[in-house]
Amino acid sequence: MSKEGGLAGVVVGETAVSTVGKSGVGLTYRGYAIEDLAAHAGFECCAHLLIHGELPSEDALAAYRGRLQGWGHPGGAVLAALEALPATAHPMDVMRTAASVAGATADPDEDPATAADRLTAAMPAALIYHHAFANGGVRLDLTTGADTLAERFLALQFRATGEAKPENWADMVRALDAALVLYAEHEFNASTFTARVVASTLSDFHSAMTAGICALRGPLHGGANEAAMELIASYATPDQAEEGILERLATKSLIMGFGHRVYKTSDPRSPVAQHWATQLAVDARQKNLLAVAERVDAVMAREKGLFPNLDFYSALLFHFCGIPTPMFTPLFVISRISGWAAHFIEQHNNNRLIRPTADYTGPEPRPIT
Repeated sequence: MSKEGGLAGVVVGETAVSTVGKSGVGLTYRGYAIEDLAAHAGFECCAHLLIHGELPSEDALAAYRGRLQGWGHPGGAVLAALEALPATAHPMDVMRTAASVAGATADPDEDPATAADRLTAAMPAALIYHHAFANGGVRLDLTTGADTLAERFLALQFRATGEAKPENWADMVRALDAALVLYAEHEFNASTFTARVVASTLSDFHSAMTAGICALRGPLHGGANEAAMELIASYATPDQAEEGILERLATKSLIMGFGHRVYKTSDPRSPVAQHWATQLAVDARQKNLLAVAERVDAVMAREKGLFPNLDFYSALLFHFCGIPTPMFTPLFVISRISGWAAHFIEQHNNNRLIRPTADYTGPEPRPIT
């Protein structure tokens, strides 16, 4: 049993899906470094790699994108369920509901890889459809013609708000695409392990995905990028940010977006997110937010020796793409379905029920009086 609790440092299984900080390797998806994947492969390439086992050829990628585009509509049953949700429903509850209803209407004999592709393709539309319907009664047109999931998400988001595409639209699409690559997979984290436990019972694919969403709903796993954005936006200037962070550190307040349970010196995903956040900062307000974030980063390094994890700069990346803060963690879901699916398939291919034991700390045996 781990002395740290929470199974920290305990090996609970084997995987060929990804490495996380192993022997100085950093993060890889099936052997490919995350830096290379973010720079040279789009999200669809990574989803294909994770779900189907290999990077696609050029022709296979075009066909794969076409299938995902065709499966981008969540279906009438899902939309009806989303319309029944209150406007106050948390976006993660929207994700959970969409995945569950999709499972209730899915072909029970469909192979998990196809089910994963369908769910990945449909979730962006489900999220934005509910947002538009709940906030204005609009039944949003979900057809876009976009080739990639990142562009489809942004096109629907801008359609929902009625805003015109900005001049740096191409950079926004590329930045979001890179972020989806970064969030797609991360070994036996809480939500992935939850999905694998459900898979080990030989439950169905959508049950495992719904369980993964439920685990990610908790603020100690998901939500860090939302908290990071709220922190950054709370300071008007870099100097104010430095003063505020020092005050928080003095009172031992938790500052989200720094350090990592597994990585000890740096998060290999963070520089990629920081690069794209910097690229997207085009006006004075955005550049000021970036300067505030960089000052927070510098103070945390100087005072605590802590590094930013993926969630810190990805918060700015999402914000600069015009994405509402409550949608940050649902975007995590949309990307991570591919990783959860890879683990679901791996678990089923070599399955044994996951059933750990516990050290009992309760009373000694005693009679009923």
